[in-house]
Amino acid sequence: MSKIKETSTNFENKKNLADECPSIYGAALISGQWTLSICCFLQYGKLRFGELRKCLPGITERMLTLQLRKMEHNKLVTRTVYAEVPPRVEYELTDIGIELIPILLMLEKWGEKHQNLIAKN
Repeated sequence: MSKIKETSTNFENKKNLADECPSIYGAALISGQWTLSICCFLQYGKLRFGELRKCLPGITERMLTLQLRKMEHNKLVTRTVYAEVPPRVEYELTDIGIELIPILLMLEKWGEKHQNLIAKN
């Protein structure tokens, strides 16, 4: 879920909806432009932090770090640190993250269809 004060009515409403509807819970896990974007690039395999940053030129290092931590906490990605000098860290989708790939592909097809529909009007 997004960063909303846990005492707010908005937080409570979102939590209640997510508790009642698995679709809303799932959407909350991948909501936001960066989470989906990161998943899209990681669907092709492991990437280092710098490689991900190059794929997402509009993201700051801090935002990428925060997003990856959130995704790791939510079990969407794993972070592997190799005992090398300099340290090498790779990120990849977990098994549950890999299950998102067909959903991403369907969302891509739906997005293209919607863009074409809007462009015709």
